[in-house]
Amino acid sequence: MNTDPIADYLTRVRNAIKANQRVVEIPASNLKKEITKVLFDKGYIANYKFEDNGPQGNIKVALKYHPVTKVSAIRSITRISKPGLRKYAGSATMPRVLNGLGIAILSTSKGVMTDKEARVQNIGGEVLCFVY
Repeated sequence: MNTDPIADYLTRVRNAIKANQRVVEIPASNLKKEITKVLFDKGYIANYKFEDNGPQGNIKVALKYHPVTKVSAIRSITRISKPGLRKYAGSATMPRVLNGLGIAILSTSKGVMTDKEARVQNIGGEVLCFVY
């Protein structure tokens, strides 16, 4: 059993980018599906597909690369709130990633969203990861 499934998700994506792979397959959970949807909406991944095979299912994520330079759209993806030390942020103390160029993915009472969306709705939550 994995102690931190979100860190495992982020590490699989990070390793696939370093290996220049087009598609990465990740064991599914509801939180991972929501993180995948946020990454797709913000343009960090090309596409995704949820497969329901077995009790858990899989998420197939198609990574996005620049067509000419072959540089990944995700430069860095970092876990912030860990099981040993949870990080929470209110709407006033929301972190800015790369001075607004990156996104922070938050788990709030209204669902998983970016830091900008949480600021607009004036809600805080657990800071899951930074992406830029």
